[in-house]
Amino acid sequence: QLQLVESGGGLVQPGGSLRLSCAASGFTLDYYTIGWFRQAPGKEREGVLCIKYNDGTTYNADSMKGRFTISRDKAKNTVYLQMNSLKPEDTAVYYCAADLHRVTTDEFMCTMTGYDYWGQGTQVTVFS
Repeated sequence: QLQLVESGGGLVQPGGSLRLSCAASGFTLDYYTIGWFRQAPGKEREGVLCIKYNDGTTYNADSMKGRFTISRDKAKNTVYLQMNSLKPEDTAVYYCAADLHRVTTDEFMCTMTGYDYWGQGTQVTVFS
């Protein structure tokens, strides 16, 4: 059974950091594009950062630049989202998703359309 499992969410104060993990089981992430997405209460789900697992090419969603980085550990079949300088507006449920052989223009690599496998999400809450 193909499964993505997120972990690493929690409560953090503004300015703090968290590292989220997305571990795959039942399949290898080779040839997949992995995306991190988030959904805040009352808002639509949006892309954060995405990565082509094989070569490590990363793609930013339009609104996400600078504070977050995405990486992968091939030995662990896992993708990470490092989040620094967190702000209250980063509060959301964070999801990872996978799309096999994703082919689209760079600006659409980190949009939701076409991502077939999704994790259950992990809550990130940034509070004062």
